[in-house]
Amino acid sequence: MTNKEPAVFRVLMICTGNICRSPTAHGVLEKMVADAGLQDLVQVDSAGTQGYHVGEAPDARSQQHAKLRGYDLSRQRARQLRAQDFEDFDLLLVMDESNEIAARKIGSPAQQQRMKRLTDYCQRFDEREVPDPYYGGAQGFEHVLDLVEDACRNLLQTITQNRQT
Repeated sequence: MTNKEPAVFRVLMICTGNICRSPTAHGVLEKMVADAGLQDLVQVDSAGTQGYHVGEAPDARSQQHAKLRGYDLSRQRARQLRAQDFEDFDLLLVMDESNEIAARKIGSPAQQQRMKRLTDYCQRFDEREVPDPYYGGAQGFEHVLDLVEDACRNLLQTITQNRQT
């Protein structure tokens, strides 16, 4: 009998420019994974469907609001979603319908089975999309964090339960 190392479960958060919503979700889930001591079993990354901000740090407002809740987004840099991501990640989570439509153009139909909306994991909130806070005020960034925390709590629980079965 061999002691096989458990495979790492890889999650990719996807929004439009990879500077507000997906880096927030990336940072929240990454911290929850670390707090649970699961960083060797779950890896998180993020990407944008558009290449507007490639190489840039997350939006300063996203970083500021996340930091107030204990999440550090400062090391992240925006990148664009690519076809290889559909091979490399076990679960791809989009923030809204436009992200879903754009991502579906990149992955094959078989690979798209690994794609869901982050809000599918929400338990407290009954919303289908994580709204883009870019053109709004502070309340929008706080709402994004509320939705993301709710979804990521349940997502992490789902991942760990599935690993045990």
